[in-house]
Amino acid sequence: MTVRAGTATATRVLRQVRHDPRTIGLLLVVPCVLLGVLAWIFNQTPVFDHIGAPLLGVFPFVVMFLLTSVATLRERQSGTLERLLTLPLSKGDLLGGYALAFGSLAVLQALLAAGFSILVLRLDVAGPSWLLVIVAVVDALLGTTLGLFASAFARTEFQAVQFMPAFVLPQFLLCGLLVQRDDLPAALRVVSDVLPLSYAVDAMRTITSSAEPGADVARDVAIVLGFVVASIVVAAATLRRRTP
Repeated sequence: MTVRAGTATATRVLRQVRHDPRTIGLLLVVPCVLLGVLAWIFNQTPVFDHIGAPLLGVFPFVVMFLLTSVATLRERQSGTLERLLTLPLSKGDLLGGYALAFGSLAVLQALLAAGFSILVLRLDVAGPSWLLVIVAVVDALLGTTLGLFASAFARTEFQAVQFMPAFVLPQFLLCGLLVQRDDLPAALRVVSDVLPLSYAVDAMRTITSSAEPGADVARDVAIVLGFVVASIVVAAATLRRRTP
C-alpha cells in the first residue's frame, strides 16, 4: 500500500462515517450501553469481573465486522469501488485505506469501551489497564479485516449480515466465554484452537487474572495479528470491482 493513496481512501471513508450518526452510535455508544447493562444485571456479584474483559474483545470484534462488511459492500454496489479501481489505485491501496479508516474507528471504540468499563463500571483488572486496551484494539482490527474478507462473498447488505452466524457465532460459542476451552469436547477444542477470537479472549482473561501477563498475552496478540494480516491478504485476492 502506498501511503498517499491509502490515506486518501481512509480520509474519504472517515468523512462518510462522520455524516452518519447511526453508524457513530453503533460504534461508540452501543458497546458501552451493553457493557453497562451487563454490569447492572450482575451488580454486587463477581460475574461481571469474570466476563467483562472478554466481552471487551467480543463486542468490538462483532461491531467492526458488521460495519466493515456492510460499508465495503455498499461501496461495490454503488459503483464507487469500480470507479476507484479505474484510477492508478491498487487493491492493496484500497483495502489498506479501508483498514486504516476502520482501524482508526476501532481504536476510538476500544478506548471508549475500555475506559468506560474500568473507570465507570469499575471492572477489576489485575494486570496493566493499557494492555487491556491494546488487546481490545487488536480484536476490533480482527473484526475489521474479517469484515473486509466477508464482504467479497456477499451480494446484498442483507447477505453481509447473514454471514455473521458463519464468521462470528462459532467463534463466540467456542472462544471460552461461555465454557472454558479446556472443558470443551476434544473435537470442539481443536476447532477452538484455530479460531482467532479464542486467543483474544485468552489474552483478556490473562490480563484480568495475572499481575504480570507479559509473555502469554504477547503470544496471543501475535496470533491474532497473524489472522489480521492473513485476512487482509486474502481479502485483496478476492476483492471484486462490483457485485454481479
